[in-house]
Amino acid sequence: MIWLVLGIFVFLGIHSVRMVAPGWRDQQIETRGINGWKGIYALVSAVGLGLIIWGFIQARPDAAFFYEPPAFMRHISYLLIWIAFVALAASSFAAGKIKAMLKHPMITGVKIWAFAHLLVNGDLASILLFGSFLAWTIWNRIAVKRRGDLTPVAGPVINDVKSLVAGTVFYVIFAFWAHEWLIGVSPFV
Repeated sequence: MIWLVLGIFVFLGIHSVRMVAPGWRDQQIETRGINGWKGIYALVSAVGLGLIIWGFIQARPDAAFFYEPPAFMRHISYLLIWIAFVALAASSFAAGKIKAMLKHPMITGVKIWAFAHLLVNGDLASILLFGSFLAWTIWNRIAVKRRGDLTPVAGPVINDVKSLVAGTVFYVIFAFWAHEWLIGVSPFV
């Protein structure tokens, strides 16, 4: 379980720099340039994500179970994960109605993803992983609101169509292939 905890710490740690040390972040950008900072950010994020995936695969078989979710929660989770993928896709496109409504679609997508996984996973490794991400997204959303970041203005509906199509395509790829390949667990078993 130590690798999972370390991965969560590294991944969420680098993603929290703007919330806990904005001056240090600005100093790094000034010293290294925006691309230098993004390179460090991406490298640390990749290491953290790799540790999370590896640690989760290692920890899950031996993790204690706290609850056994009812079977119908899987269907609710499938729908929520699709919504999360659409929200994540919306964060990558120009604003449409979806992006404007969600205000911060990446944070919303991760929050929905974490919540959906908590609905269907009652083992300690899952609670630690998805609970950490859910708590982090709540904290991040509060920080973004306090910072006063601008929210997107609704744009043309074609951007929503792009978000729906891209989100659905990635959902299908991930649900039917990539999840089992990366995580070792098929969502539909």
